[in-house]
Amino acid sequence: MKSKRDWLETSYRAATARFPERSYPFRTLSNIEVAPVYTHEDLQDFDPAEKLGYPGEFPYTRGVQASMYRGKLWTMRQFAGFGSAEQTNARFKKLLEAGQTGLSTAFDLPTLMGYDADHPMAKGEVGKMGVAVSSLADMERLFDGIDLERVTTSMTINSPANAIWAMYLANAEKRGFKLHKLGGTIQNDILKEFIAQKEYIFPPAPSVKLVIDTFEWGPKHVPKWNVISVSGYHIREAGSTAVQELAFTLADGIHYVRKALERGLDIDEFAPRISFFFNVHNDFFEEIAKFRAARRIWAKQMRDVYGAKNPKSWMLRTHAQTAGVSLTAQQPLVNIARVAIQALAGVLGGTNSLHTDAYDEALALPTEEAATIALRTQQVIAYETGVANTVDPLAGSYYLESLTDEMERQCLEIFEQIDALGGVERAIDAGYFAAEIGEASYQQQREFDSKERLTVGVNAFVSESPETPLLPFDPEVERVQQERLERVRRERNPQAAESALEALRDAAKAGRNTMPAFMACAHAYCTLGEQMDVLREVYGVYEEPVMV
Repeated sequence: MKSKRDWLETSYRAATARFPERSYPFRTLSNIEVAPVYTHEDLQDFDPAEKLGYPGEFPYTRGVQASMYRGKLWTMRQFAGFGSAEQTNARFKKLLEAGQTGLSTAFDLPTLMGYDADHPMAKGEVGKMGVAVSSLADMERLFDGIDLERVTTSMTINSPANAIWAMYLANAEKRGFKLHKLGGTIQNDILKEFIAQKEYIFPPAPSVKLVIDTFEWGPKHVPKWNVISVSGYHIREAGSTAVQELAFTLADGIHYVRKALERGLDIDEFAPRISFFFNVHNDFFEEIAKFRAARRIWAKQMRDVYGAKNPKSWMLRTHAQTAGVSLTAQQPLVNIARVAIQALAGVLGGTNSLHTDAYDEALALPTEEAATIALRTQQVIAYETGVANTVDPLAGSYYLESLTDEMERQCLEIFEQIDALGGVERAIDAGYFAAEIGEASYQQQREFDSKERLTVGVNAFVSESPETPLLPFDPEVERVQQERLERVRRERNPQAAESALEALRDAAKAGRNTMPAFMACAHAYCTLGEQMDVLREVYGVYEEPVMV
């Protein structure tokens, strides 16, 4: 058999003389050059035992479970939340009836920022881009009639995560469910807020302290719950490359591990409850390689660097979501194809849970029809394509293994850059992440503007888009929510509420674990805004420094 070089100089050169290469960037979205062909020569230093192993075994490149989808399909967890608690509850039930296997909750902007629905900062935003939750009363309506021991629930909440989680758990307790039987995830990843999404309230240090409170309290009281979903999704949505998403996300996860160890926590108690959340973008093979590299890097870090002994501590378990930023308002039905390809990449990459975006999300919150099609996309992949029949079917691909190795190499280089700056929190203060993501985003936009990279329906193959029906918004949601808040404050026990808030203040000032106080606040029907105001008073409010 001739060498790769000989083939390039003979067969490939002859072919390109007749049919010249297209004017196209033959490199991934992370700017990794892609060769015309890959052979065994590209994997000369590749040790399958070290780099691959078997599924369910270290270093978990091929998946964290030995049987993967032959035993249990990924959780189909569609993100949902809008308007009032009752409206979202109805959508939850519709999705469960349609075959969804887990719930994922979107909160509105006031909730994400820790404001009650009647705060001046909430005006005009209540229930618009997620569900409004201001107290335990809203949480009761949100999950009314849903068996919390039979369904796992994910909640995309960060700065107020402790308070919202406490409301969910208090609701479960009131309904007679046992906390040790509950499963789910709180996103609770405040570092990515400072890096990308900017929905922070307090400065980095106390914000991270609140996260570690959940690391300490959660495994003891809600052992099946993932106390964090370290999120690269929003980093990618902000404009990063896949390599940056991989590196920044894992660096954040490692930072939380370091902080938990500094508190004296046992890594084998909290690490199995760390989960992750990645984006799945358009570059098919790069996205698959990203998931495989992530598992391998995390396993090595947990076992070899931080000394975890429990194999469950080495496993990177992840949720994935198709790329919202890739969806187009032009020709929105084309988004169905984009989402299907991205979802397939997530599955071939070995995700444990998946959300598929609805085709109309570039225009508004999804209609029920669009949300159902998004779910059906996952079901077609699961039951009709055969890709779930064998574990890690692309393993051994010369291209995929080369790409996985290269992403791992570049990720470790970025780790060194972050450590040289003094770690994640100091890198945030130095503007490192903002500068790196800004440059990557600029380069992507430049390639789009010059038509070096094409987006169907936007800068290529442009045509008129048909009218797309949008989800109507109920303008009464804000008024109703404010009236409910007034009733909660009027009917609750005022002494119990004041006592619970004072206990939260004391715990925050003394540096104690705040979760017992948050649980007391939830049961006393303290509002979200009241609890966050206590912490604003103790911790202060963060303002991002201006970089010049």
